[in-house]
Amino acid sequence: MSEQKFERGTSLSIFVSDRREDIGSLIFALLIAIGIVAFVGQ
Repeated sequence: MSEQKFERGTSLSIFVSDRREDIGSLIFALLIAIGIVAFVGQ
């Protein structure tokens, strides 16, 4: 029997896997950064 070494946290995620969640978060952060640069650059 395999014992978990740590708790994964909440299972309330709209993503299927952790990797997709990480990539989605990075893309979202990049869009926010581009929006800020475009807004402040005016």
